[in-house]
Amino acid sequence: MDEIIGYQPLVDEIKELINKKKYQVLKLMNAETINLYWEIGEEIYRQQQEKGWGKSIVQILSKELQKEFPGAKGYSAANLWRMRNFYLSYYESEKLAPLVREISWSNNIIMEKCKDDLQREFYIQMVKRYGWTKRILSNFIENQTYEKCLLNQTNFGFLCLWRIRCFLLPCFIP
Repeated sequence: MDEIIGYQPLVDEIKELINKKKYQVLKLMNAETINLYWEIGEEIYRQQQEKGWGKSIVQILSKELQKEFPGAKGYSAANLWRMRNFYLSYYESEKLAPLVREISWSNNIIMEKCKDDLQREFYIQMVKRYGWTKRILSNFIENQTYEKCLLNQTNFGFLCLWRIRCFLLPCFIP
């Protein structure tokens, strides 16, 4: 068999293409999962309002979903409550509703710690821009990064983001 010379650039190009597509699929899956959780939260809330159901419906729904989808994760009563709260937190916000679909479910859960929409928007933008993991996001919320940036409002837009970027650099150095 003849040896093919100079094929490595083709291999590298194909590997890069595969990795790009894998990443796109993961982003799409995340967005669809968030959309599903939004719709579940909306439906639970709507049905509770229309039919006057209390808390027990979430427990019943959880058991039924776990029975119907035995290997699937995410349908515990606690997570169904999170879906409902997720929907209620953002459904009135034209600005935040689309943004929360761009970050992971675990980061959205951590966002429940935020007190208002401005704080949520700040952290969502940081997650999107810098790719924060749930641990990093949680640390920044617990350390009140948003509040500290507000205290230094002289050059809020530039100075605050610059400080966060400088603080994050060690997180990205291997």
